[in-house]
Amino acid sequence: MKKNKIAVAVALCMAAVLTACGGTAKTETTKAAGAETTKAGAETTVAAETTKAGAESSAAGGKLVMVTNAEFPPYEYHDNNDIVGIDADIAKAIADKMGMELEIQDMAFDSLIPAVQSGKADFTAAGMTVNEDRKKNVDFTDTYAQAAQVIIVKDGSEIKAPADLDGKKIGVQTGTTGDIYAGDIKDGNIQRFNKGMEAVMALSQGKVDAVVIDREPAKVFVKENAGLKILDEAFTEEEYAIAVKKGNTELLEKMNAAIKELKDSGELQKIVDKYITAK
Repeated sequence: MKKNKIAVAVALCMAAVLTACGGTAKTETTKAAGAETTKAGAETTVAAETTKAGAESSAAGGKLVMVTNAEFPPYEYHDNNDIVGIDADIAKAIADKMGMELEIQDMAFDSLIPAVQSGKADFTAAGMTVNEDRKKNVDFTDTYAQAAQVIIVKDGSEIKAPADLDGKKIGVQTGTTGDIYAGDIKDGNIQRFNKGMEAVMALSQGKVDAVVIDREPAKVFVKENAGLKILDEAFTEEEYAIAVKKGNTELLEKMNAAIKELKDSGELQKIVDKYITAK
C-alpha cells in the first residue's frame, strides 16, 4: 500500500512537471509570436510612413503639368520637339519661382479645360481669354496679357469692318473666343477648324470670306501668307490668364504671386517682347 502511495505521488509530480513545462513552452511561443507580430506591425508602419513620405515628396517635389494647344504662335507652337512661345516661357518662369519642374502637354484647344477639371493637368495656359462661361468651370489667375480678336481678310475684300461680316462665311478655331463671339454674327456661316492655320489656309483658298482670331497669331499668319491683311477695327477686346481647377486656391495664390513678381521685375514684358516681333 505504501508503495502504491509513493507511486501515485511520483506520478502526480511528473504530471505537474510536464504541465509546468508545457505552460512555459506555450508562454514562450506566445511571446515569440507576439514579438514577430509587433515587428511585422512596426515594419508595416515604417513602410506606410515611407510611402506617405514618398508621396509627399513627389507632390512637393515638384512637377506642374501644363496643357496647351501648340498651334497658336507666338503664344505656343512647336520648335522641333519642343513647345515654345510666350505662354511656355511664362509658365516656366512661374514654375521656377515656385521651385517646381514644368511639364507641357499638347492637346486640342477644346480639351484643355476638361483636362484641368479632371485633374489630368494642373493648369492651362493657351492664349486663353477670361470670360464668364469659362469662369463657371475653372478659376483664372490675374491676367498677364491684353488681347483682341481681329478679322483677317484677303486684300481687296469688301469686308471693311466687323459689321460687314453679316451673312459671310467665317473661319474660326474650334473652342476659341473667336468661335464663341462669331456666333453673334447675324446670319454668319461659321466654319470651324482644329487649328488657326487651317482657317487661314481656307481663307487663302477662298473657302471662307474672313477669319476671326487672336491678334498676335493673326500678325504671324498674315506675315507668312501673302495677299492677306488684318482689319484696323478689332472684333473684340479681351484679356489672357492661366486657368486652374476650380477651388484650387493654393495653386492660384502661388501663381498670382509669381505673376506679380514677373510683372514688377519687367521679366514678363521681356518674354512678350522676345516673341512678338511681327507688326
